[in-house]
Amino acid sequence: MPHWLQLMLDSLPTLLWAALIFTVPLTLLSFAFGLAAGLVTALIRLFGPKPLVAVARFYVWIFRGTPLLVQLFLIFYGLPSVGILLDAFPAALIGFTLNIGAYTSEIIRAAIGSVPKGQWEAAYSIGMSWSQAMRRTILPQAGRVAVPPLSNTFISLVKDTSLAAAITVPEMFQAAQRIVATTYEPLILYVEAAALYLALSSVLSALQTRLEARLNRYGGFLEARS
Repeated sequence: MPHWLQLMLDSLPTLLWAALIFTVPLTLLSFAFGLAAGLVTALIRLFGPKPLVAVARFYVWIFRGTPLLVQLFLIFYGLPSVGILLDAFPAALIGFTLNIGAYTSEIIRAAIGSVPKGQWEAAYSIGMSWSQAMRRTILPQAGRVAVPPLSNTFISLVKDTSLAAAITVPEMFQAAQRIVATTYEPLILYVEAAALYLALSSVLSALQTRLEARLNRYGGFLEARS
Protein backbone atom coordinates (compact mmCIF):
# COMPACT_ATOMS: atom_id res chain seq x y z
CA MET A 1 0.00 0.00 0.00
CA PRO A 2 1.39 3.48 -0.85
CA HIS A 3 2.64 5.50 2.07
CA TRP A 4 0.22 8.37 1.43
CA LEU A 5 -2.79 6.06 1.39
CA GLN A 6 -1.71 4.29 4.56
CA LEU A 7 -1.27 7.64 6.28
CA MET A 8 -4.76 8.71 5.23
CA LEU A 9 -6.29 5.48 6.48
CA ASP A 10 -4.44 5.74 9.79
CA SER A 11 -5.51 9.33 10.37
CA LEU A 12 -9.10 8.93 9.18
CA PRO A 13 -10.54 7.68 12.51
CA THR A 14 -8.99 10.62 14.35
CA LEU A 15 -10.38 13.14 11.90
CA LEU A 16 -13.82 11.57 11.87
CA TRP A 17 -13.92 11.49 15.67
CA ALA A 18 -12.99 15.18 15.84
CA ALA A 19 -15.72 15.92 13.31
CA LEU A 20 -18.28 13.94 15.30
CA ILE A 21 -17.39 15.38 18.69
CA PHE A 22 -16.64 18.99 17.79
CA THR A 23 -17.30 20.00 14.17
CA VAL A 24 -20.85 18.64 13.87
CA PRO A 25 -22.08 19.83 17.31
CA LEU A 26 -20.49 23.25 16.80
CA THR A 27 -22.20 23.55 13.41
CA LEU A 28 -25.63 22.43 14.59
CA LEU A 29 -25.67 24.47 17.80
CA SER A 30 -24.31 27.61 16.15
CA PHE A 31 -26.84 27.44 13.36
CA ALA A 32 -29.79 26.74 15.68
CA PHE A 33 -28.92 29.57 18.06
CA GLY A 34 -27.94 31.86 15.18
CA LEU A 35 -31.22 31.19 13.40
CA ALA A 36 -33.15 32.09 16.56
CA ALA A 37 -31.08 35.25 16.98
CA GLY A 38 -31.59 36.09 13.33
CA LEU A 39 -35.36 35.69 13.59
CA VAL A 40 -35.55 37.95 16.63
CA THR A 41 -33.28 40.53 15.00
CA ALA A 42 -35.29 40.49 11.78
CA LEU A 43 -38.59 40.97 13.63
CA ILE A 44 -37.12 43.83 15.62
CA ARG A 45 -35.87 45.55 12.47
CA LEU A 46 -39.22 45.15 10.76
CA PHE A 47 -41.64 45.81 13.60
CA GLY A 48 -39.70 46.98 16.65
CA PRO A 49 -39.48 50.44 18.24
CA LYS A 50 -36.82 52.79 16.89
CA PRO A 51 -34.31 52.36 19.76
CA LEU A 52 -34.32 48.57 19.36
CA VAL A 53 -34.16 48.91 15.57
CA ALA A 54 -31.00 50.99 15.98
CA VAL A 55 -29.46 48.35 18.26
CA ALA A 56 -30.35 45.57 15.81
CA ARG A 57 -28.88 47.49 12.89
CA PHE A 58 -25.68 48.15 14.82
CA TYR A 59 -25.37 44.45 15.68
CA VAL A 60 -25.82 43.40 12.05
CA TRP A 61 -23.44 46.10 10.86
CA ILE A 62 -20.68 44.99 13.25
CA PHE A 63 -20.87 41.26 12.62
CA ARG A 64 -21.37 41.49 8.85
CA GLY A 65 -18.62 44.05 8.48
CA THR A 66 -15.81 42.36 10.39
CA PRO A 67 -14.04 39.06 9.66
CA LEU A 68 -15.27 36.00 11.52
CA LEU A 69 -11.72 35.11 12.55
CA VAL A 70 -11.28 38.52 14.17
CA GLN A 71 -14.56 38.07 16.02
CA LEU A 72 -13.40 34.71 17.38
CA PHE A 73 -10.08 36.21 18.51
CA LEU A 74 -11.84 39.10 20.23
CA ILE A 75 -14.11 36.72 22.16
CA PHE A 76 -11.49 34.13 23.11
CA TYR A 77 -8.32 36.22 23.48
CA GLY A 78 -9.75 39.70 24.00
CA LEU A 79 -12.47 39.22 26.62
CA PRO A 80 -10.03 37.88 29.27
CA SER A 81 -8.55 41.38 29.32
CA VAL A 82 -11.81 42.60 30.88
CA GLY A 83 -12.17 39.60 33.18
CA ILE A 84 -14.37 37.38 31.01
CA LEU A 85 -12.77 33.95 30.59
CA LEU A 86 -14.32 31.43 28.23
CA ASP A 87 -13.27 27.96 27.22
CA ALA A 88 -12.51 27.45 23.56
CA PHE A 89 -15.72 25.65 22.57
CA PRO A 90 -18.14 28.12 24.24
CA ALA A 91 -16.16 31.02 22.79
CA ALA A 92 -16.41 29.52 19.30
CA LEU A 93 -20.12 28.82 19.80
CA ILE A 94 -20.79 32.42 20.82
CA GLY A 95 -18.75 33.78 17.94
CA PHE A 96 -20.39 31.61 15.30
CA THR A 97 -23.86 32.20 16.76
CA LEU A 98 -23.52 35.98 16.67
CA ASN A 99 -22.07 35.90 13.17
CA ILE A 100 -24.74 33.56 11.80
CA GLY A 101 -27.44 35.56 13.55
CA ALA A 102 -26.40 38.71 11.71
CA TYR A 103 -26.47 37.04 8.31
CA THR A 104 -29.65 35.04 8.82
CA SER A 105 -31.46 38.14 10.09
CA GLU A 106 -31.01 39.73 6.68
CA ILE A 107 -32.23 36.58 4.94
CA ILE A 108 -35.30 36.33 7.16
CA ARG A 109 -36.03 40.05 6.93
CA ALA A 110 -35.97 39.88 3.14
CA ALA A 111 -38.11 36.73 3.14
CA ILE A 112 -40.77 38.29 5.37
CA GLY A 113 -40.69 41.43 3.25
CA SER A 114 -41.33 39.34 0.14
CA VAL A 115 -44.73 38.19 1.41
CA PRO A 116 -47.40 40.33 -0.30
CA LYS A 117 -49.23 42.88 1.82
CA GLY A 118 -52.49 41.23 0.83
CA GLN A 119 -51.56 38.20 2.93
CA TRP A 120 -51.52 40.38 6.04
CA GLU A 121 -54.85 41.90 5.08
CA ALA A 122 -56.36 38.48 4.42
CA ALA A 123 -55.20 37.21 7.81
CA TYR A 124 -56.61 40.26 9.61
CA SER A 125 -59.88 40.00 7.71
CA ILE A 126 -60.61 36.58 9.23
CA GLY A 127 -59.88 37.80 12.75
CA MET A 128 -56.27 36.83 13.26
CA SER A 129 -54.13 38.87 15.62
CA TRP A 130 -50.66 40.05 14.58
CA SER A 131 -48.95 37.10 16.24
CA GLN A 132 -51.40 34.63 14.71
CA ALA A 133 -50.97 36.15 11.26
CA MET A 134 -47.20 36.01 11.62
CA ARG A 135 -47.18 32.43 12.87
CA ARG A 136 -49.84 30.92 10.60
CA THR A 137 -49.61 32.95 7.42
CA ILE A 138 -46.48 35.05 7.04
CA LEU A 139 -43.68 32.89 8.46
CA PRO A 140 -44.72 29.72 6.57
CA GLN A 141 -44.60 31.63 3.27
CA ALA A 142 -41.39 33.43 4.21
CA GLY A 143 -39.86 30.11 5.26
CA ARG A 144 -40.26 28.73 1.76
CA VAL A 145 -38.41 31.73 0.33
CA ALA A 146 -35.69 31.58 2.99
CA VAL A 147 -34.85 27.87 2.70
CA PRO A 148 -32.31 28.13 -0.16
CA PRO A 149 -30.21 30.99 1.29
CA LEU A 150 -30.43 29.56 4.81
CA SER A 151 -29.28 26.19 3.48
CA ASN A 152 -26.33 27.86 1.79
CA THR A 153 -25.47 29.61 5.05
CA PHE A 154 -25.56 26.28 6.89
CA ILE A 155 -23.26 24.64 4.36
CA SER A 156 -20.85 27.58 4.59
CA LEU A 157 -20.90 27.27 8.37
CA VAL A 158 -19.70 23.65 8.14
CA LYS A 159 -16.57 24.90 6.37
CA ASP A 160 -16.19 27.98 8.56
CA THR A 161 -15.94 25.85 11.69
CA SER A 162 -12.36 25.13 10.63
CA LEU A 163 -11.59 28.66 11.86
CA ALA A 164 -12.24 27.42 15.40
CA ALA A 165 -8.86 25.69 15.20
CA ALA A 166 -7.32 29.15 15.56
CA ILE A 167 -8.71 29.41 19.11
CA THR A 168 -7.69 25.84 20.04
CA VAL A 169 -11.02 24.05 19.50
CA PRO A 170 -9.92 20.48 18.67
CA GLU A 171 -12.25 20.13 15.68
CA MET A 172 -11.42 18.30 12.47
CA PHE A 173 -8.97 20.79 11.00
CA GLN A 174 -6.99 21.14 14.20
CA ALA A 175 -6.90 17.34 14.45
CA ALA A 176 -5.29 17.35 11.01
CA GLN A 177 -2.83 20.02 12.15
CA ARG A 178 -1.81 17.91 15.14
CA ILE A 179 -1.19 14.88 12.97
CA VAL A 180 0.86 17.02 10.58
CA ALA A 181 2.99 18.16 13.53
CA THR A 182 4.03 14.54 14.15
CA THR A 183 4.14 13.14 10.61
CA TYR A 184 5.46 16.17 8.69
CA GLU A 185 3.09 15.36 5.83
CA PRO A 186 1.02 18.54 5.42
CA LEU A 187 -0.03 17.95 1.82
CA ILE A 188 -1.51 14.51 2.47
CA LEU A 189 -3.29 15.43 5.70
CA TYR A 190 -4.68 18.73 4.50
CA VAL A 191 -5.93 17.12 1.29
CA GLU A 192 -7.67 14.50 3.43
CA ALA A 193 -9.24 17.18 5.65
CA ALA A 194 -10.38 19.09 2.56
CA ALA A 195 -11.90 15.90 1.14
CA LEU A 196 -13.87 15.33 4.34
CA TYR A 197 -15.20 18.90 4.33
CA LEU A 198 -16.09 18.43 0.66
CA ALA A 199 -17.94 15.20 1.46
CA LEU A 200 -19.94 16.87 4.22
CA SER A 201 -20.78 19.83 2.00
CA SER A 202 -21.78 17.53 -0.87
CA VAL A 203 -24.15 15.54 1.34
CA LEU A 204 -25.73 18.73 2.65
CA SER A 205 -26.03 20.15 -0.86
CA ALA A 206 -27.84 17.00 -1.98
CA LEU A 207 -30.22 17.27 0.98
CA GLN A 208 -30.80 20.93 0.17
CA THR A 209 -31.71 20.04 -3.42
CA ARG A 210 -34.19 17.42 -2.23
CA LEU A 211 -35.73 19.81 0.28
CA GLU A 212 -36.15 22.55 -2.31
CA ALA A 213 -37.68 20.06 -4.76
CA ARG A 214 -40.13 18.92 -2.11
CA LEU A 215 -41.11 22.47 -1.27
CA ASN A 216 -41.71 23.21 -4.94
CA ARG A 217 -43.65 19.98 -5.41
CA TYR A 218 -46.04 20.57 -2.55
CA GLY A 219 -46.22 24.28 -3.08
CA GLY A 220 -45.54 25.47 0.42
CA PHE A 221 -43.55 25.20 3.60
CA LEU A 222 -46.33 23.84 5.77
CA GLU A 223 -47.20 21.10 3.30
CA ALA A 224 -43.59 20.01 3.08
CA ARG A 225 -43.32 19.82 6.86
CA SER A 226 -46.33 17.55 7.11
